[in-house]
Amino acid sequence: QLQLLESGGGLVQPGGSLRLSCAASGFSLNGYAIGWFRQVPGKEREGVSCISGNGRSTRDIDSVKDRFTISRDSAKNTVYLQMNSLKTEDSAFYYCAAVRLVLSTSCTLDPAITMDWGQGTQVTVSS
Repeated sequence: QLQLLESGGGLVQPGGSLRLSCAASGFSLNGYAIGWFRQVPGKEREGVSCISGNGRSTRDIDSVKDRFTISRDSAKNTVYLQMNSLKTEDSAFYYCAAVRLVLSTSCTLDPAITMDWGQGTQVTVSS
C-alpha cells in the first residue's frame, strides 16, 4: 500500500486561505493520478479536485471552481490543494488519494474507485 501524508489543515475564518499538501513516502507520485476528497460526519465522501498522472489535466467540482487549485511538484513528490475564499461549507476532513489510470491524461473524483488513501487532515472554516 502506498503511503500518503496530508498536512496543512487547520482553522481559518471565512474568506481565508489554506494550502493542503499530500506527500508520498517510499514511492514516486509520478504517473499517479491524485485526487483530493472531503467528508463531513454523516455524509458521503466527495471528490473535490484531481490532477492527472502527467499533471496536464485537472478537474474540480463546481462548488470549488475558481477558488481551489490543485497542482503537483514532482521534485518534492507532493501534490497541493490551494484553497482560497474558503466558506463554512468547505469545512470537512480532507483526504488525498492516488491511483494509476490507463490514461495518463485523466483523473477521477469518484471515491468508490480503489485507490490508496492518506489519513486526512481537518479543515474548519469558522468565524
